[in-house]
Amino acid sequence: MTDTIFITGLVVHARHGVMEHETEVGQRFVIDLELFADLQESSHTDRLADTVSYSNVVATATSAFKNTNYKLLERAAGAVADAILAAFPRIRAVKVTVHKPHAPIAAIFEDVGVVLTRNRHPPSNG
Repeated sequence: MTDTIFITGLVVHARHGVMEHETEVGQRFVIDLELFADLQESSHTDRLADTVSYSNVVATATSAFKNTNYKLLERAAGAVADAILAAFPRIRAVKVTVHKPHAPIAAIFEDVGVVLTRNRHPPSNG
């Protein structure tokens, strides 16, 4: 059984991008997370120790996203996924969506971004 914890709309200012002004000034990014885990125990015990702390996940994701300047959103999202899986053994898989609403694109658009899903144990190719 896999249950989901979600965190949406986490706003982070960071300096990711391929253009010079993106790395100098930075911009606002929005991160959505879906954390897949078995929440059966905590749904019965009502103990924080039996689940994943939202606050700790936000701190981990924010740190992973901001601490290094990446050229690609794919790499920034991958750093968040890797950090969450490393820090929280209860999480079996994570889906990271990074929105870059102010991307330097010569067009009128509402949003642009990437979605990565990473599993703790990827399925074998056998």
